[in-house]
Amino acid sequence: MSGDERYTIGDLARRTGLSVKTIRYYADSGIVPPTDRSPAGYRLFDAEAVARLELVRTLRDLGVDLTSIRRVVDREVPLRDVAATHAQALAAQIRVLRLRQAVLTVAARRGAGPAEVDDLHRLARLTARERSQLVDDFLASVFTGDPPTYPGVLVSMTPELPEDPTAEQVQAWVELAELCRDPAFRASMRRLARQHAADNDVPGLPRPDAVAVVRDGVAGALAAGLDPAGPEAEPVVAAVTSRYARLRGLPDDADLRRRLLDRLVLANDPRRDRYLDLLSVINGWSGGGAVAPAVDWFIRALHARMPVGAGTQPNQVIA
Repeated sequence: MSGDERYTIGDLARRTGLSVKTIRYYADSGIVPPTDRSPAGYRLFDAEAVARLELVRTLRDLGVDLTSIRRVVDREVPLRDVAATHAQALAAQIRVLRLRQAVLTVAARRGAGPAEVDDLHRLARLTARERSQLVDDFLASVFTGDPPTYPGVLVSMTPELPEDPTAEQVQAWVELAELCRDPAFRASMRRLARQHAADNDVPGLPRPDAVAVVRDGVAGALAAGLDPAGPEAEPVVAAVTSRYARLRGLPDDADLRRRLLDRLVLANDPRRDRYLDLLSVINGWSGGGAVAPAVDWFIRALHARMPVGAGTQPNQVIA
């Protein structure tokens, strides 16, 4: 393309892929004015006009409005300023779209009705302050009268939705917020908190609670696929109950096993694992913290070794 060449609107349409009508509009509006005219009166454009048109096309493809484009090509404002402004606007639009996508995804997965969709949308649009208030209220209800054994418990249970969350994080927040508002889940978590406090009533540093002892003690058995009712599980059960007894300062007897069983049945609530999974997504933590498989395995192992009618049934979950 030489500096002396002239191009018609048809030439520009073939070169840029824009329609003749669009190029004519840009020419008529002064965004890409013609360089001169042919003897027959046709508009002609030089190489600079072609470059200007290509910039206009690129900016339009990026969603920049024509008013801003005109100011850029007329050199009234630097391109970087317009680019920065529109990038910020697009970021805001993307956040809104992610929120909408998250709500619609959850609604579609559940087959939600109009009222539930409205509630999901409201939860997704809560401000940072409103989210914090909801979570604080939940944690206050869980630890009412029983402050955590150590402050890190509250931190480890608190979701922090990023300023620019992904659609997955928004989905996780909506579901977690529903759990926080659920009275049955609050009551279950409150009982778990009291159980944890009772398991740390021995003076000294915080000790692993029943769930932590079981999770650590049966990991190998789970990986090996051992039958909890089989004889090969006996050493695993003995090791777990022995460790729990030492930590509690109690004898490893039938009473301790019933105490341990009661605690595990209470903890065997899938909503607890779900809360922790959602918390990991929201906070960007690594997952893999589910304890339900270990707890369920050990409950079955204990039941297989207790007299008929003693303790809670293996699949019973206290709501």
